[in-house]
Order: sequence, then C-alpha cells, then structure tokens
Amino acid sequence: MTEPMTQPITEPGARVAVIGGGPAGLFAAETLAEAGLRVTVIERMPSPARKLLIAGRGGLNLTHSEPLERFLARYAPQERRLDAAIRAFPPQALRDWCEALGQPTFVGSSGRVFPDAFKASPLLRAWLARLDRLGVILRTRTRWTGWDRDGALVLAGAAGPETLRADATVLALGGASWPRLGSDGAWVPVLETAGVPVSPLRPANAGFTAAWSPVFAERFAGAPLKRIALRLGADQVRGEAVITHDGIEGGAIYALSRPIREAIEARAEAVVEVDLRPDLDIAALARRLAAARPKESRATVLRKAAGLSPPAAGLLREAARELPAEAGALAALIKAVPLRLTGLRPIERAISSAGGVAFAGIDDRFMLRARPGTFLAGEMLDWEAPTGGYLLQASFASGRAAAGGVLDWLGRR
Repeated sequence: MTEPMTQPITEPGARVAVIGGGPAGLFAAETLAEAGLRVTVIERMPSPARKLLIAGRGGLNLTHSEPLERFLARYAPQERRLDAAIRAFPPQALRDWCEALGQPTFVGSSGRVFPDAFKASPLLRAWLARLDRLGVILRTRTRWTGWDRDGALVLAGAAGPETLRADATVLALGGASWPRLGSDGAWVPVLETAGVPVSPLRPANAGFTAAWSPVFAERFAGAPLKRIALRLGADQVRGEAVITHDGIEGGAIYALSRPIREAIEARAEAVVEVDLRPDLDIAALARRLAAARPKESRATVLRKAAGLSPPAAGLLREAARELPAEAGALAALIKAVPLRLTGLRPIERAISSAGGVAFAGIDDRFMLRARPGTFLAGEMLDWEAPTGGYLLQASFASGRAAAGGVLDWLGRR
C-alpha cells in the first residue's frame, strides 16, 4: 500500500508541534511559547477546548482546595507518577494563573475551586488571546495520523495530507470520552504500532447499570438520592447520586468508579452498600423507628421517623422487597442497602476515561521511550481521578511537565 502524497508545511511556527487543543495541550503550548519557542497547535475540531467549554457550562470546576497530600491521593494508584508534576504546579498555582488572566477564582462550600465568572468561556477567551500574543499558531480542522518514514508528522486537513517537521512534539489528544468533542482515542493504534505500551481505554467517572424492576425504573428514573454515603470494601464516600432508567450515576458513584469498575470486570458485578442516613448511627436511627406510632403506615415511618425521601425509600424497598419489622434490623438495612451493579455505561458517555499510555512507556520528562522527542500530557496517560477539579489540575500540571521535558530535550531550560 503506497503512502499518500503529502505536501510539507514550511510555516515559521513549526519548531514545536502540540497535537491537541485541550487544557493539557494549550498549557504546554503556553509554557513553550513563554520560553521563546515557536509553537504550532494542531486541533482536529473547528475550535479548541470544546470539552472544557461543555464541562464548564454548569460551573467550571478548575481544581480543589483540600490539603495537597489528600489531593494527591485522589490519583491512586498512580499518585506517585503524577506527584512531581502536581507539586511543581499545585492547585494554588492554577488559581494564580487564572488570576493573571483576569479571571479570579473562589472556593465553593464543597472545597471545589471555580472562576468568579463560573463558566469556562471567559477564561478560554482570555487564554486564547494570551496564546495569540505569544505567537502560538493554532491550526484547527486538522487531524494527526502518525509519522512518515522520515519521522515527520503526518496531518490530514482541508488541503489533503501534509507533513510537518518539528524539533519536538507534545501529544495531548485526550482519552476516549465525549468523542464528539474531539477525544476519540484514534491515537491508540498509531502509538501501539510505534511500540508504545497502551492500557485499554475504559470509562471513568461514568454511571453503572442495575437491573431495576420496571415499576421502580418508571417511577424514579431521574430522581436524586441526596446526602448519602457509599461503601465498597475499604472505600467510602459521601455525596449524591441520580437514579437512571437502567442504573445509577452522579458524584458519589463517580468517586468510586474505579473500584466499582474493577469489581465488575473481575466478578461481573459489584455490590455497593448505600447508607441512606449517614448522619445517624444505627442506634439513634433504631430509636427513632421504634418510637413511631403503631398505627402509622410503613411509608409514613420511613418518611417521618427515618427521614427518607421517596427515591430513598423506593431504593430501600427495591433492595429488600420485604422490609424487616423490627426497628434495629430496619435501621441496619437503611444504613447498608445492597446496590447490585452489573455493567458499565459506554465510554462515549463517560466524563473521563481510564487507561492510556503506560507510565513505563515514558521517562521522567514525560517523553516516549519508543519515540524520543515526543512527549505526552493529559488524559492520554494511564491515570484517572474523580470529579472535583482533579481531572483539570492533572491536565494542566502534566501539560506543564511535558513542556518542561521538551525544554530539557532541546537544551533550552
């Protein structure tokens, strides 16, 4: 099979190529341009950072304000791999960067950090203006498809196949979640062919399926479960969830997505315990239930004495079908409702993805061992984290780290 005819690109900004115009790629480009390098960003979508814009519609959660050691633990089991990058560009540094763009931030009641404007669009406009002032060239509607025999980047744009020669390249192509916004995982076979170890891409921060009864699904699909706690083995989180027609999703579920996914992959199911009243211990809850009036219906007891919302009471009945009559046994069930999850929602509907290039395939500079001069950043790497600002923080930090690796490689630091 012959290679397509290509036209070499000779534009003056082709010294360093950044493939991918999301947060990791744009921050790498900014870091490199500030160091005096000529940078071209290649983005296959019509405009950059589309996933950032969509994620920020309801409030752009940039990072989190919790202590750094606890923050780093959110990246388990890969926290050691990201430690140096995040320590070099921690949450406060990201907030300072936003401030310098004229976009101050605030800490919400949950500890999450947001821009004062709350949405992503003002921040992105200011960021792109800065990149333009730095001389960064942005080429949209252009897809990277690999390397030619001489090591030049092969691009597919409106003018047909092209080649781009760069002294160094940063790949920041994302994972495989939300492919309509640009991250489709098409880079996986390209890197595997080049001898790069890649772990399979899997959904992260996604919902899971459950075999609800038709009555429960019809009545409660879309209903929230507020102020609950979830337990799976040694892992426990508090938060909220939303019942879906065929399962469950939401922040509390996302926080346990890795152990839930691993349990389903290993045993075809995961049984999560749902504490519907985490603010009460079993004894206090049992006393409330025992004090209920004898003539009150079970629904009234669950609503008044146990303080359960209709969706919570519905989940309790869905799990047990016949509720215990004794107050202590009922309290124990409310504190540990078994939720049987049997499948993963498709990666296309996940907030982020797990898997990617194994850390064994890169060196401490985030450079591919199999492809010297090519560096990786963001969700292409094999790490995952819950929602709450951790995804963006690691994307920015790894973009900066990859840019630092380029500077080392080129002898510019």
